Amino acid sequence: MASPIPIHQPGWVREFKAFLLRGSVVDLAVGLVVGAAFTAIVGSMVEDLLNPLIGLAIGGVDFSNLFLVLSGERQATLEATRKGGATVIAYGQFINAIIKFLIISFAVFWVVKALSKLHLEKAGEAAALPPTPTETLLAEIRDELKTQRRP
Repeated sequence: MASPIPIHQPGWVREFKAFLLRGSVVDLAVGLVVGAAFTAIVGSMVEDLLNPLIGLAIGGVDFSNLFLVLSGERQATLEATRKGGATVIAYGQFINAIIKFLIISFAVFWVVKALSKLHLEKAGEAAALPPTPTETLLAEIRDELKTQRRP
């Protein structure tokens, strides 16, 4: 059912809709969602798999529980110390963030490298195709013009 009152839509609204529906914006949105899911997986891998193994290898150190109390009372865990109102520097959390960053950076590097290789292979396939009839005709015209210019 049509609206009885005509609603004027400003030009910027149409432009914004066109912008949102462009392929690159949709691709970006999909990339962000996949990236967020990937970040959650990497976070779990670092905190639940790698850190315990690294901690075991270097003597039972739990990175997520490494912190320095600036003021207040130190508790058994970082979470308990923060709940107690203490001011802390959680350098173990920072170490975890660095490990996550390195893993994500490494994964992105390999994805970009694989996509670049696929792109180069496609470019090679395009170069290997025979010339189209239009390209052939243009080459003939070019050659004819070259012969006409010579004295």
